[in-house]
Amino acid sequence: MEITWYGHSCFRLTERNFATVVTDPFDHKTVGYDALKLKAEIVTVSHDVPGHSNTDAVKGATHILTGAGEFEIGGVFITAVQTGGTGGKKNKDQVRNTLYVFDYDGITVAHLGDMLEVPSQSEVEALGTVNVLLVPVGGGGSLNAAKAAEVVSLIEPNIVIPMHYATDDTKLKLEALGKFLKEMGLGKIDSQPSLKITRSGLPHETKVVVLDYQKG
Repeated sequence: MEITWYGHSCFRLTERNFATVVTDPFDHKTVGYDALKLKAEIVTVSHDVPGHSNTDAVKGATHILTGAGEFEIGGVFITAVQTGGTGGKKNKDQVRNTLYVFDYDGITVAHLGDMLEVPSQSEVEALGTVNVLLVPVGGGGSLNAAKAAEVVSLIEPNIVIPMHYATDDTKLKLEALGKFLKEMGLGKIDSQPSLKITRSGLPHETKVVVLDYQKG
């Protein structure tokens, strides 16, 4: 399968003979980056704010997922789990965050949305085995670098792809990627245009992969 990043928390997941997924499409006027022009059968929204819920930017969507549940669409099994989002005490006005685990014929990809706090052990167990973790690392209403590194050590994925951090094209005030890499004990990592993975090609030790954001 192939994972492509379009900036912020927006990814496209594709695999031949399976439905295509786009996660958290953004409004470029709010977030920055180029306007999205994507096609997918499935769109997932972690929470209803312009940086994560611009579903109009994705053409051809037959399923728009916005909350918890279990789904099977176009061969893809999706588990959606709701977590507390922005804000401290649990109240009715609190923004709720939905994270999604996509199972493409045995390769599992988890998108954590705007997760704010490190999940509990039971929340981690609810995700099952995660091969690829798409994790926010730049703060600004979601995990900061230190918390993101803690989440990685809890979930123990094969591959980590950081998202939701400061870049040249974002308008939002977020921390730079370097902070997270330092927390992971890494120096600068060469970025790549997209990630193509097979089950047999998954690394045994957790590996951080940095993607270039593509023009949508």
